[in-house]
Amino acid sequence: MSDQKAKYMIHATIKADGTIQRKDVVGAVFGQTEGLLGEELQLRKLQRTGRIGHVDVNLNSNKGKVSGEILLPSSLDQVSTAVVGAALETIERIGPCKATIKITAIENIHSVKRDTVIDRAKHLLLSIVNESSNDSKSILDEVRSVLTLGTETNIAGMTCGPNAKESEALIIVEGRNDVRNLLKMGIKNSIATMGANVKDELIELAKSKSTVTAFCDGDRGGKLLLMELSGALGKSLTHVALAPESREVEHLEGKVITKCLNQKEAAAKAISKIKTQLEADDDSGSTSGNDKPAQIPDEVKDWSAHMADLKKNHGMLILDDGSTSDPVGASKLAAFAEDIEGAQCLIFNGKVSERMIEIAELGAIPNVIGSTLGAKGSNGVATYAMNDLE
Repeated sequence: MSDQKAKYMIHATIKADGTIQRKDVVGAVFGQTEGLLGEELQLRKLQRTGRIGHVDVNLNSNKGKVSGEILLPSSLDQVSTAVVGAALETIERIGPCKATIKITAIENIHSVKRDTVIDRAKHLLLSIVNESSNDSKSILDEVRSVLTLGTETNIAGMTCGPNAKESEALIIVEGRNDVRNLLKMGIKNSIATMGANVKDELIELAKSKSTVTAFCDGDRGGKLLLMELSGALGKSLTHVALAPESREVEHLEGKVITKCLNQKEAAAKAISKIKTQLEADDDSGSTSGNDKPAQIPDEVKDWSAHMADLKKNHGMLILDDGSTSDPVGASKLAAFAEDIEGAQCLIFNGKVSERMIEIAELGAIPNVIGSTLGAKGSNGVATYAMNDLE
C-alpha cells in the first residue's frame, strides 16, 4: 500500500535487551500477531490487499541494547487501526531478545496533509505575488528540465544512466534495454557492456568507483557474461546480483529489481559459486530431479536438521544469519517467502513441486530442501531431498 492511500499512521517505540535487526522486528510484527486478531485482521492478508502498508523500522544500538521507532500506515477504519496498534503492544520477544513495544500515537494523515497543503499554498501564493511575470518562463524551464534527468546517455558507445560517471556506485548490465528498465525504476547509475567484450573505458570507469555491482540475467548467458566481467575487472568488481532463474534484467518488475539488488552477494563468493555451477554443467549436464547431487554443501546438511521442527506440508526459511523463520502452512508460504528478505533456503516438509521452486524464485531463495523431489531445480534454485542429505 502506498502511504499516499493511508488514512492513519501508527507510531510506536521499541526497546530490546539485546541486538536485533529490522527483519527481526518485521518478522515479530507479522508472526506474533498471527491468529490474535481473527481472520479479518490478519496483518499479512491486510498487507497483501493494501489495507496495511510497509512496516518502517528505525533502530539505534547503544551498549548492547536496541531502541527505535516503528511506523505502520493503515487504510483501515479508526477502530480496526486502534486494535492493530494494541496488538503490537502484545509482542514481548523479538528474535532471541526480550522486547517492549509501546504505541505513542495514531496520526490522522489526512489532517496532517491538509495543514501542510494550507501552509505550502500560503507560501506559494506569496511567491507568485512577489515574483514578476517575466520569471514564469524560467520557472517552466526549471520544471521541464526534470524530464531530461532520467534519460539515457552513453560513455564510449556504452548506453548508461545519467549518473553513471559521477556516482560512487556503478551497476553493470548487459544491454541497452537493461539500462532503460532500470531508469524506469529511478536507478540512474547503470551502464551496459553492449556485448561480450569488456571495453577498456568500462575497466577504467570501474576502477574509479567504491562499489561496482554486476547485475546479470538469470540464464547461462548471464553467468558467462559475469565470468567475462570478473576476468576483466578483477578486484574492481565488488558485488554480484542475478535476475531470477531464466529471467532477463530488461523484463524485471520494480519489486524484483529491488529485491535482487538488495540481496547482492560479495563478488568473490558469488563468482566462485557460479563458476562451480558452470563447470558442473559442462562436465555432466543438469542434475535430474531424482538424481543425487554430486556435491552437497555442508551448510545445506546443517539446514536439513530443521525439517524435524515442521509439520507435514509446512515450511520455514533459513535467513542469511543462519536463524530460522516461524513455520507456516503451504497456502501461506508464497506470500511469506516474498516478505522475508535475504532468505538462503526454503525447507518444506513435503514433495518439492514446480510450485515450490516458483516460490523460491519469487523470493530469490537459492536453495530448497524437501522430503522428496517431484521437480528438479536449476542453476538459480538448487533442490535437495532429505535422503540425499543423510
